[in-house]
Amino acid sequence: MKDVLVIGAGGVSSVAVHKMAKNPELFGKVTLASRRKFKCDAIAQSVKERFGATIDTAEVDADDVDATARLIDQVKPKLLVNLALPYQDLNLMEACLKTGVDYLDTANYEPRDQAKFEYGWQWAYQDRFKQAGLMALLGSGFDPGVTSVFATYIKKHLLDTIETLDILDCNGGDHGQHFATNFNPEINIREVTAPARHWENGGWVETPALSERQVFIFDQVGAKNMYLMYHEELESLVKHIPEIKRARFWMTFGEQYLTHLRVLQNVGMTSIEPVMYEGREIIPLQFLKAVLPEPATLGETTKGKTNIGDIATGTKDGAEKTVYVYNVCDHEDAYAETGNQAVSYTTGVPAMIGAALMLNGHWRGEGVFNMEQFDPDPFMDMLNQHGLPWQVKELPEPLRF
Repeated sequence: MKDVLVIGAGGVSSVAVHKMAKNPELFGKVTLASRRKFKCDAIAQSVKERFGATIDTAEVDADDVDATARLIDQVKPKLLVNLALPYQDLNLMEACLKTGVDYLDTANYEPRDQAKFEYGWQWAYQDRFKQAGLMALLGSGFDPGVTSVFATYIKKHLLDTIETLDILDCNGGDHGQHFATNFNPEINIREVTAPARHWENGGWVETPALSERQVFIFDQVGAKNMYLMYHEELESLVKHIPEIKRARFWMTFGEQYLTHLRVLQNVGMTSIEPVMYEGREIIPLQFLKAVLPEPATLGETTKGKTNIGDIATGTKDGAEKTVYVYNVCDHEDAYAETGNQAVSYTTGVPAMIGAALMLNGHWRGEGVFNMEQFDPDPFMDMLNQHGLPWQVKELPEPLRF
């Protein structure tokens, strides 16, 4: 039984559904549902035109557990793939428990009223999923997701121990807009403006947002400024690979993006505190999201490449060694295949692969799991097969910063 119900109708969802439809040997019936059914219908039409495949569509409010459960009972999928907003993770997990269906997402839960994300809320579901005989796979995107699998691949094949781990996320693409985000603006800006945190010597070290910058030369992209940030896979990786002494996450930003972001922060437009406007409460960041370009519309104009990977230093056969495992994805190639830019592609493809591995039994378990808890090899093989080929380089020395 390989039927899936996909929740959400943004760019990531579009990529995942296109790839599912393109690989009918891996998936049965695909149903796509969202609060705005017309967006699902548009994706279904694209799938039909590109691959001649038919997917079903439905309307559902992912915040409503009972409504989602009714849809699950109607569709009867083996797996629910949550590609909606991180705010909705817990409600969708509740719906899965209520109906006896496995669960997968790409980003961990965060509450609407607090710019904070951590796995604790979802890890708390471990016993309930285990007792129900169900599996929940968390963070099956690129980062988190592929970056977590890269780390376990390094541990399995390239290093005996990992002492330091740096995850580098570079988007070298240009969408031609004055200011736009490559995924959901509300989530993106909350993430970027949060304090940075990294793991060092058994504890978290917090620094102001965007306060630490380094320059790195990315293959096929070039030299870019990258900034220390917090990202959720750090939390799970240091738990499941406890030998790691230092773990950091870096993301590139252009000066134009940062200038716009500073101005928006200075005038209060990135705030999540409600304000009164013409007699009603609004959230400034949610209003900003409404006036910014929709990320799913950026694919046609975006050119350039992404480069995302892991640099790990440790020991191999008693000697120090540094390795770099990474993927380069072309925005125009991603758009040609699925109608979406590479940021959506690099998240949607791993969501499809994680779902396939759950459905075919290569990755199975009862409870709540992160990506690095499973054998990396089948996932790594499927990355090469489905549009995200990776490569390994041995670096002459550890990172100097």
